[in-house]
Amino acid sequence: MELFDNHQTLFRTAFLFFAGLTVLVAIIPALNNQRNFAPLPNAEPLSEAAAKGKAIFIANGCVACHTQQVRNVDMDKVWGDRPSIAADYAGNHRTDFWRNTATLMGSERTGPDLTNIGKRQPGKEWNLVHLFNPRIVVGQSVMPAYSWLFEIKDSADKGDVLVNVPKEYLNGLQGKVVATPDALYLVAYLQSLKQTRLPDGNPAPEFLYKKEIKTTGDASKPAAADGVALYTANCQSCHQANGEGLKGAFPPLKGSPVVLNENPEQMINIILNGYTGRIQEGYGPMPAIGTLNNLSPEEITAIMNHEKSSWGNNGKPVTVEEVKKVADFLKITTAPK
Repeated sequence: MELFDNHQTLFRTAFLFFAGLTVLVAIIPALNNQRNFAPLPNAEPLSEAAAKGKAIFIANGCVACHTQQVRNVDMDKVWGDRPSIAADYAGNHRTDFWRNTATLMGSERTGPDLTNIGKRQPGKEWNLVHLFNPRIVVGQSVMPAYSWLFEIKDSADKGDVLVNVPKEYLNGLQGKVVATPDALYLVAYLQSLKQTRLPDGNPAPEFLYKKEIKTTGDASKPAAADGVALYTANCQSCHQANGEGLKGAFPPLKGSPVVLNENPEQMINIILNGYTGRIQEGYGPMPAIGTLNNLSPEEITAIMNHEKSSWGNNGKPVTVEEVKKVADFLKITTAPK
């Protein structure tokens, strides 16, 4: 055939076929998607600082280990309030004409999914310590330390953001650890990653393949929540596995008057609404973990009783009924069981 005998004709034909296929399979569907999808009504665009932080996130290859997609399977329920939908990504735009790094959905979860990290871990102090050296707050972390995003100064200048780093993680260096603007931009981006609430009246997609609920001897009664596992998932990254917290950053629960108080009201209030009462001591504000993570009264009870009975603590146990009563008194709606 003449087509295969003439290499110029063959290459032109192959190029035209490839170009036409690209238009039909890639370009036209992409343009159609842009017309049909729009951001959710409550979606907030990235602030200037968060947009700069996204560029730093991209430059450091964070997407290689962290996804930003909550799949519609039950095992992903820990990463978000609902499965991700197309509208969650509709507000993302190309970095520039040549680079399309708009959507950082990722494909590997060497580290946790970050879709809702701005709600799960909103504290600036925790994020800065974690970036300086993840092992400070998560002992088993395999994430590299981003210490080049910080400076060591003999004395802090006005406006500097200090990071409370234990001496053993400074490798013999002396001075104050100060966050650079790039570190603050990256934290601003991480804090901005929050799932947007669906418009009222729009039911959230359900998670599929839900885990079977184990029961006790009485099949009508579900097994009690695992306080150790819940503490590990929701509290340990700040207060540590030994309950001693992190000096200058996160207060200890071991021997804490709040934990040992026989009246559980303050402790429940802190879990549900967060706490800022120890900022003057150098501790950062505690986020409202119970509310942000949709913890049920049973789960809050399990966490509290674990804290009250661990690390030498011998506090009075609380009941689910007490937690519900205080939550109602505080006018907080906790997640259903």
